[in-house]
Parts: sequence; structure tokens; C-alpha cells
Amino acid sequence: MQLQTEIHGLEREGTMLPQFLLPETTIREAGSGPNLLLGDQESGTLILTLGITRIIEQESIDLSIWGSADGTEWGSRPLISFPQKFYCGTYQIVLDLSTHAGIKYLRAKWQVNRWGKGSPTPLFGIYLFVQVLAEELAIGA
Repeated sequence: MQLQTEIHGLEREGTMLPQFLLPETTIREAGSGPNLLLGDQESGTLILTLGITRIIEQESIDLSIWGSADGTEWGSRPLISFPQKFYCGTYQIVLDLSTHAGIKYLRAKWQVNRWGKGSPTPLFGIYLFVQVLAEELAIGA
């Protein structure tokens, strides 16, 4: 499932971070979010925060971050992936874009799985927030 909703400020010239890569969304199947134009942060270091606000037992979500130079071609491998998640919580990873030359857009993609008793359809409430890693944080000031 591809989210078709246009999110405020996405794919706009000179997008400023911090911003939601994926605003709070209910996930019931595999899919991907909208494109985010990086603007001035094309070679920076980003902190990605995944919030899982709703989950049911016996299910998992795999969320990865993909990069594109043109917003159309996303390659065959993600830039980075969160470890598989089973519980509500807030999780962070750091993405260094200096090792991925030419990336101008980011997009989140996810796979979901459900097993055990009850409905076979997964149910997650998630959001994904992206911000620039401040130099002061990086050097431990």
C-alpha cells in the first residue's frame, strides 16, 4: 500500500528539517510513505525516530529508509533499516548521508507480519520523524 495523502511541506523546494517522514499513520499491510525532499541536508547526518503508538500481540514490523536522486528510482537496497520491532516504544537510528552521494529524497518502506490467534491482519500505529544531528550532540558537548 502506498500512502497517497500529500503531507504538508513534502517535496517542496528547500524543505527544512526537523520534519515527519511519516506522520502518525495506521498500518495494516506492507507499504511505503511519501517522498521527502532533503534540500540543504543532502550530505548531513540525520536522526530518525520511529514511534510505535499502537500494536497488537503476535505481530512484527520491519521499517527501512530508502534514498533516491530523482524521487522515482529507489535502488535495490535501503540506506538503513530499523531492527525488527514487536512492541510499542520510541526507537532511534542515525543515518550518515555523506556515504550516499546524490541522495535528494528519502522514503520509508515497511513490511508487517502477524501470526497466532485472532485476525491475521496486522495493526500498527506508527510515525517517523527525521531531524539533523546537531554537531554539539555528535561531539558530546
